[in-house]
Amino acid sequence: MTEAWIIDGCRTPRGIGKPGKGALSGIHPQHLGATVLKALAERNDLNTAEVDDIIWGTSSQRGQQGGDLGRMAALDAGYDIKASAVTLDRFCGSGITSVNIAASSVMSGMEDLVIAGGTEMMSTYGQGGSNSSPFMDSGNERLRSVHPQPHQGVCADAIATLENISREDVDKLALVSQENAAKALEGGHFDKSLVPVYKEDGSLALDHEEFPRPNTTLEGLSELKASFESLADYPLDEDGTTFRKLVLQKYPDLEINHVHHAGNSSGVVDGAAALLLTSPDYAKANGMKPRAKVRAMANMGDSPTLMLNAPVPAAKKVLDKAGLTLEDIDLFEVNEAFSVVTEKFIRDLDVDREKINVNGGAMALGHPIGATGSILVNTIVDELERRDAQFGLVTMCAAGGMAPAIIIERM
Repeated sequence: MTEAWIIDGCRTPRGIGKPGKGALSGIHPQHLGATVLKALAERNDLNTAEVDDIIWGTSSQRGQQGGDLGRMAALDAGYDIKASAVTLDRFCGSGITSVNIAASSVMSGMEDLVIAGGTEMMSTYGQGGSNSSPFMDSGNERLRSVHPQPHQGVCADAIATLENISREDVDKLALVSQENAAKALEGGHFDKSLVPVYKEDGSLALDHEEFPRPNTTLEGLSELKASFESLADYPLDEDGTTFRKLVLQKYPDLEINHVHHAGNSSGVVDGAAALLLTSPDYAKANGMKPRAKVRAMANMGDSPTLMLNAPVPAAKKVLDKAGLTLEDIDLFEVNEAFSVVTEKFIRDLDVDREKINVNGGAMALGHPIGATGSILVNTIVDELERRDAQFGLVTMCAAGGMAPAIIIERM
């Protein structure tokens, strides 16, 4: 088995994902994906006719994001028609999964040059348009009775209650995320990977992170109203099913303490990212210098009802596959879908807080669902280089109770 080398990566800034309010709102998702694909080709003098495949993550595959967005973005970017593509959906885990599948195809020896990445236009397609859960098909009573799947925010509050994680705990971590993001932005930690987005007419749409709130304070966070308490009791059907009742099917005595709000949950944003992976032979033949290699990959499922708890077992699994221990890992990126996800990860694995999400996370920077995993891989490669460190672990929760994971080794 050969190695999968990461040659380069780039991403767009993340724009506020609200219709008409964010700088990227209204831009066609194909154009956003094409932005990073074009930049990747130009930065590496890439012969796109030699691209074996493009693996793209997009969670909400409907409307303009439907119809194999990866392929359409490649064509929009001017790639040779020989560069094929596929678009996948592992909910929030799509962006890591695209990298894992790209690496797998290279490591198997079947392909030499593969691009991984993802796009999500949350301003247009990120919201379901109602409070109903996309995971609860009322026509499938068996699935609902065996594996009830509430809204993710309600799940986050349920986990915090079960784990005795307080409102103050999740707010403190949210503040750290904002502080780390502010330091990263001031220090130019994202400059190597960030590419500006231009509108179709050539005018600049966005060249900086739009979501961070560097003036956030603990006092300000404490004053925010919990977001998911009323949602938990919203009637989903004529039978009176609610998200709270779905949780109670599995945890009948649980009195949910609602601790999550807009400040300690992931930000709704638009964004795209792409990474270039090759075999060693292809890189050497084409004068490409590797920045990192994929050391190990893993996938893990956990409780669909709690939905957000798979990152810890996924991390254990990928460490075992890599033959490494937690102490070997220099940096962790654990997506801040909700503050409790990262807080539980830190507590369960006794992770040094100075090693995790050191440039801020989704609470400060936002979470463009299908692109986030690729952004995090990109971020950890940059940061390993900046710190002259060796190993980075990336994982994130995904709907349905899943988590992909990957370990990167700097070269």
